[in-house]
Amino acid sequence: MSNPVTATNGAEFTGIATVKDAGLQGMITLRGDLSSSVLGAAVKAATGAEVPAQGKVSVVEGGAAAWMSPDELLLLVPYGEAVAKTAALAEALSGEHALAANVSDARSYFSISGAGARETLAKIAPVDLSPEAFAAGDFRRSRTAQVAAAFWMEEDGSFRLVCFRSVGAYMFNLLSNAAHPQSAVDVY
Repeated sequence: MSNPVTATNGAEFTGIATVKDAGLQGMITLRGDLSSSVLGAAVKAATGAEVPAQGKVSVVEGGAAAWMSPDELLLLVPYGEAVAKTAALAEALSGEHALAANVSDARSYFSISGAGARETLAKIAPVDLSPEAFAAGDFRRSRTAQVAAAFWMEEDGSFRLVCFRSVGAYMFNLLSNAAHPQSAVDVY
């Protein structure tokens, strides 16, 4: 059996920001009634995090829950636990109208950190990333250049970004170009 690897296999670039392949990350798409106490308890059991408000991410040690849409969350769990946690969610939500799917191997996961992290992401995302408009815990689904992605800001001012694995190498190159000290505003 082969060992799992990411689409960019640990790639890293440092310019005005450091762009890194953030490694293997367990990810579960959860669809259902986000106001359900049963769903809330299942999310808490799987991740340790609360169901976040619209446009937010709830990050705790070892897990997170991100608001994707009015009936969808992205749950982050340790990679090696994603299969078991998906099954546990399905079991806990068996009486609810809900769906839990392990999407870990279908996604790429990046970190953008350093003094130029906001500027790097702002070059490719049509989102107001000024400190007044985007703070730790804020979460957006958007286009980054022409690629669908979701991203949020961590407490330390760094960003995490998730995209489809099929465009993972392209996203890494896009972020690296945006982090290049001499890149133009339009990098795509």
